[in-house]
Amino acid sequence: MLDFLGTLTRTHNCGELRASDAGKSVVLLGWVNRRRDHGNLIFLDLRDRFGITQIVLDKDLSATAHAKADQSRPEYVVAAVGKVRLRGKDVINPRMPTGEIEIVADELRILNDAKVPPFSPAEDAIANEEVRLKYRYLDLRRPEMQHNLEVRHKVALAVRDYLSSEGFYEIETPYMTRSTPEGARDYLVPSRVHPGEFYALPQSPQLFKQILMISGLDRYFQIARCFRDEDLRADRQPEFTQIDLEMTFPQQETIFRVVEGFLSTAFKAVGIHLPTPFPQITYDEAMRNYGIDKPDLRLPGLSDVKATFTPENLAALAIDPALPVIALRIPKVGELSRKERDDNKPLFDTRKGAKYIDDLKRLEKGFPEAATKVRELASAQPDDLLIIVAGDTAHHITASDTKTAGRLSEREIAVYSAAGNFRVELAKKYADRHGAFAVTDAIVTNEARNTGTVDGSQAFRPIWVTDFPMFEHDEATGKWMPAHHPFTSPHEEDMDRLVSDPASVRARYYDLAMNGLELGSGSIRIHQQSIQQEIFRSIGMSDEEAKSRFGFFLEALQYGTPPHGGIALGLDRVVMILAGASSLREVIAFPKTAKAIDLMVDAPTPVSEQQLRELHIRPTKA
Repeated sequence: MLDFLGTLTRTHNCGELRASDAGKSVVLLGWVNRRRDHGNLIFLDLRDRFGITQIVLDKDLSATAHAKADQSRPEYVVAAVGKVRLRGKDVINPRMPTGEIEIVADELRILNDAKVPPFSPAEDAIANEEVRLKYRYLDLRRPEMQHNLEVRHKVALAVRDYLSSEGFYEIETPYMTRSTPEGARDYLVPSRVHPGEFYALPQSPQLFKQILMISGLDRYFQIARCFRDEDLRADRQPEFTQIDLEMTFPQQETIFRVVEGFLSTAFKAVGIHLPTPFPQITYDEAMRNYGIDKPDLRLPGLSDVKATFTPENLAALAIDPALPVIALRIPKVGELSRKERDDNKPLFDTRKGAKYIDDLKRLEKGFPEAATKVRELASAQPDDLLIIVAGDTAHHITASDTKTAGRLSEREIAVYSAAGNFRVELAKKYADRHGAFAVTDAIVTNEARNTGTVDGSQAFRPIWVTDFPMFEHDEATGKWMPAHHPFTSPHEEDMDRLVSDPASVRARYYDLAMNGLELGSGSIRIHQQSIQQEIFRSIGMSDEEAKSRFGFFLEALQYGTPPHGGIALGLDRVVMILAGASSLREVIAFPKTAKAIDLMVDAPTPVSEQQLRELHIRPTKA
């Protein structure tokens, strides 16, 4: 028979009591985490959000309470009334904050029972993610998940407080708006009162926040919910949360200072010191030094080793002399076996004509002088994995290969990208050997994170990437398309090349990356209507199409629009890094699967014919 709570009130949580509380009468409420039956003594580990406390039920002291404990099972909800006592020295549990004490209960109430769960929240790891998501209410009882959501709360609160202190207003923008595709598919909402017409859920508050700047609000921010109907992966969800901000009259550095300020404050809120200012690098420099526009600074960069090879060497190795020759180094991996080298082949992208050499011993036999210089330039130690990436002479140059994107040709970018992506994949694969990523996992589980004493300068490596190409060439249409959203301003000195040489135009666009993950992106916006129209025309959008899609915004630009700019950072991604998680699903309370399904509530689901009729929708079979 179940009990009622009655007039009982919790006096302490399950992670609170210490040796100094010995002798106190207490009431604890929570879930049975584990139960151990020793006959006349039954031990219950009582769990709540704050921790675990051991409850002792002694039959000689209270037969009634002991009998209740005998009925209890894991995940039962119970109330324990008793006194705090010190544990004996030989049974202290140093792994628990409450490990020096226990509660000798003289009363135990079973407030609710529980079915045998498909997994126990007391388990350290549950392999089947689908089961975890289906029974998310059980999964969220796990200490790891509760810690992740605590980190999320602290980060969001710290960001809000910091931006408010900097003069930003938190302003909500609409969830139901018009469709203005920004690269991904919109989630559409049919209108009942306007048959055949649709709202769209926002991919971002982009135009609304720019209009807020036109409105003279000066500084806006929002912890914004956004929606994109796109294929999912570990760092993407169909609905996600971003830290969105915009400000008037900023220089790029003004925005950087604000972002660095709220990020360092957010990291401090979970006990980690994040040094500022963050380093900066241009897009071209990022590609040359790291082969990727979101560099992971925990790993060594790329090294240009082309000068170590003679033209004859390059010809003998079938390396294209017109393209870069790059060395990548992964520390402390050691020599790979033939099987390991074969297993690594699928990790390398050869589609754009890049090739690699991973047998350095063979290279040393044929080209000893060049191999020695390669090791020197790459600062390679004897136990480092060293690989050379270059252009393959067997790849025939096509018209598209010669087009430029920014200041690098597409084939140059192909070589740098192949090297950069290979570097990241190999680093992940051999992380246990070289330990470059292990430091992050160690730092977020260190108890010092709660005391603010952790130095995060090596584990968390932010970097600004600036001056991206304004346009990218779309092979399917033959057009130059915006590499970012079309409201990004080009550099003033590049304006006259918008039509004549779009590949050379730099955008006033910037990304913030950390540990190889893009945390967010932003730009200085176009604030003059004539330039905005010119950008639309430069990407092949007619004046009529621009008016149809963005007429309200083009009109707003005519009413004294100030220079403005902003950024949006993924809150989910920030928390994922801080929690040491491998997926956004670990830091979102109710995420979707990779197939965009909510397994717990079984969504999406069909709706009734009546609902469809009211919305003037008639589904068709695929």
